[in-house]
Amino acid sequence: PTPEGNGRLDEAGTHETGEADDPRMTEADAMVQHGIAAALASIAHRGQVDKIGAAYIDHPARVAERFDWLGEPVHHCAAWLHDVVEDSDITEQDLLDAGILPATVDVVALLTRRNDVSDGDYYARIKANPIARAVKLADIADNCAAWRVRRLDPELQASFAQKYSAARVALEAVPGE
Repeated sequence: PTPEGNGRLDEAGTHETGEADDPRMTEADAMVQHGIAAALASIAHRGQVDKIGAAYIDHPARVAERFDWLGEPVHHCAAWLHDVVEDSDITEQDLLDAGILPATVDVVALLTRRNDVSDGDYYARIKANPIARAVKLADIADNCAAWRVRRLDPELQASFAQKYSAARVALEAVPGE
């Protein structure tokens, strides 16, 4: 069976079933989810470039590579899609309509910055969800990779260092990890 849910998070930031990477997902299901997520990200980021002038799609691809598509399909697909809603016209409903699982869309929703959510609340919500937290930390690690940072002008390097240092502090390990 394919995992399903209501598309809403509980207070802990987990899907209604309590499972994010559902153990019932088959290899074929995970492969389909990977294909849809990679395709949607490619469409959403078509023509976009990052701060160093590289094709933007390379960033979510690198973040997604940090997670096993079969063993961690929700992590992997959320990594592909982590900037799609924020940086394109694609909505959370569009993701659901395209076949992305609600558990993945829930994580993407947490990772999407919104004008009405303070930085403190944004990071607290991400920290409360282990998958969103793992994807955000992978996103930060990619954005702070030495090979990327050294290609930025010094002012932007300093800005990134401050921004991502604060983000890492906000996402520090929770007790028991």
